[in-house]
Amino acid sequence: MANRDRPADDGEQLALVRAKVRRSRVKPPPRQAAERPVARVVVDVSLPHLDRPFDYLVPETMADAAVPGARVRVRFAGQQVNGFILDRVAESEHEGALTPLARVVSPEPVLSPDLARLCRLVADRYAGVLPDVLRLAIPPRHARAEGGGSTASAGARTGRTGFAGTQPARARPPGPVDEAASSERAWGDHVGGAEYLRALSDGRAPRAVWAALPGRDWAAAIAEACAAALDGGRGALVVVPDAKDAARLDAALAARLGGPGAHVVLTAELGPAERYRRWLAVSRGQVRLVVGTRAAAFAPVADLGLVVCWDDGDDLHVEPRAPYPHAREVLTLRAHESGAGALIGGFATTAEGAALLASGWARPLRADRPTVRARAPRIEVAGQDAELARDEAARSARLPSAAWQVAHEALTNGPVLVQVPRRGYLPGLACARCRHQARCPTCAGPFALSTGHAVPACRWCGRPAGQWRCDVCGGQRLRAQVTGAARTAEELGRAFPSVPVRTSGAGGVLAAVGDAPALVVATPGAEPVAAGGYVAALLLDGWVLLGRADLRAAEEALRRWLNAAALVRDGGSGGRVVVLADSAAPAVQALVRWDPIGFAERELAERAQLGFPPAMRVAGLSGTSTAIVELLSIADLPMGAVVLGPVPAGQSAAADRTGTADASNGANGADQARALVRVPRAQGPALATGLRAAAAVRSARKAPDPVRIQIDPHDLD
Repeated sequence: MANRDRPADDGEQLALVRAKVRRSRVKPPPRQAAERPVARVVVDVSLPHLDRPFDYLVPETMADAAVPGARVRVRFAGQQVNGFILDRVAESEHEGALTPLARVVSPEPVLSPDLARLCRLVADRYAGVLPDVLRLAIPPRHARAEGGGSTASAGARTGRTGFAGTQPARARPPGPVDEAASSERAWGDHVGGAEYLRALSDGRAPRAVWAALPGRDWAAAIAEACAAALDGGRGALVVVPDAKDAARLDAALAARLGGPGAHVVLTAELGPAERYRRWLAVSRGQVRLVVGTRAAAFAPVADLGLVVCWDDGDDLHVEPRAPYPHAREVLTLRAHESGAGALIGGFATTAEGAALLASGWARPLRADRPTVRARAPRIEVAGQDAELARDEAARSARLPSAAWQVAHEALTNGPVLVQVPRRGYLPGLACARCRHQARCPTCAGPFALSTGHAVPACRWCGRPAGQWRCDVCGGQRLRAQVTGAARTAEELGRAFPSVPVRTSGAGGVLAAVGDAPALVVATPGAEPVAAGGYVAALLLDGWVLLGRADLRAAEEALRRWLNAAALVRDGGSGGRVVVLADSAAPAVQALVRWDPIGFAERELAERAQLGFPPAMRVAGLSGTSTAIVELLSIADLPMGAVVLGPVPAGQSAAADRTGTADASNGANGADQARALVRVPRAQGPALATGLRAAAAVRSARKAPDPVRIQIDPHDLD
């Protein structure tokens, strides 16, 4: 009997052991924090229908570390995700039990209330979600960078910064600085320039659209404006297009303010750890003057008194990641919300800048006409192919006789800048018989030639031309459609055999060149600064810029020309600029007159008639036609909304410009479509709200095909 009962006893014992193990695995809920035990957390999930804070329980063991603004890990939808604590409250509106925080990643309060409010405004402005904006605003964490102290006074005690506590005291260079003379040199030629600096020094918030004067150091002028803001007891933030401009402004600020730590530079070239270390110095209040590229627009500068966006028409200011904000718009939002002054502009003026002037939000800051004429170089317009030079040297260099003669004379006195709108060797090829653009039969990408000895190949997939045949006329021969910077440098080298030729572009950007005679071939944005200024500049192939199928083609052409011409000596010193374009084009006439604000006002008026930004608010929708139609059927669009499309997206214009295919037009490129939704500017917030709500509905339904929403897209082609 005992042996027969033993299996039953063993089974009972095994069941009891298993039950005990299960009970031991059930952990008791953690004790909650004594004060404000509920944390409102924004989780790092980019789904529109989840774009809201979620409540979590703060365990007693995390009460001190789980401060508002801290990074945390939380349990969400069955997995652990990152998040930020927005606030700590006493009670939750959620009726059920709250999930406790999994871990406090760092007690560093990187998300301040002001930064959280700004990110929410940007997300609402661009129909995006808050986690996407936070990803742009706050750099990734590096633990070692957080070990250098956590208060502003720590930096002041160690002498690493020119600021002590909350009241800035500008660090000064070793020798005496004549601030009045420095300000006069930078702003004395601008009508209202002295008054603008005085308002900043008094702690007020002047806002201006700035048309920078040619022949003047724009970096020194911005440094003066920043110094005035610091004198007024407030911080300053400057956003420039690229690292080259940031380095130039860094040097100007060091010369003006002196001393280490008076300002920081935030660019991607620093690397993640160094960039985060500098960002923390700003967040902790140790530094109140920041210079950087587009991501720096979110830098948490304390008591912000001035925002500056230099060359706001440059497309590098447009964030390529969702929700695709423009640095200028982020800065104007910050200035409006914080009561800060603003300085928006460059050598060129955008239609958005003209809109700020027309609304009264900003005032113009420019020189009078006699001063402009005295400071600008002499600008000439050369003709097209019919006016090519009569001699072999000029023909081989693709220069009309007037341009060749200007370059020949200028090279006896110093360097000559040659601006070429396309990089590469021969970035565009066409049929030699019918001139139709040659495209790859596999992916429909454009053919190009990388060197003079290479085989023509597709810029997108890399396949060689091989047995290519024109789809239009059946021809098999190719000819150059567009000449790039590398081929131009080669041709100029043959035309001027005794002159050194230097290139600046995608392969390597030159920051500066000397004053010795040389030909400097550069793509737009890569023009180096010449010591003493260039003697002349040749702006080649203007028809390429003006002929682009883009809303901003003329504006962008003028911006590139003005930026290059501003590097040339003034007309009284012999400076000359030759532009190869149609002399009747409004952009060319604006260049000859050096009238960027007048051109921008004309652009704004024309866009108001056509119903395009910035006169109207436009949303661009990209995706499959079915998905776009579904989103529009759900969206509660404001009264007066006009829907254009959807229409097939076609070939990517961006790929033609950059040489790479657009991912959105990949294997399913034939299914891609695009639509525009246009509303009056006052209805812009309602449009963004309606589209974001529709995207949330599709997200909750787990719709298979996403729709990309871009408010006021920079490229409308």
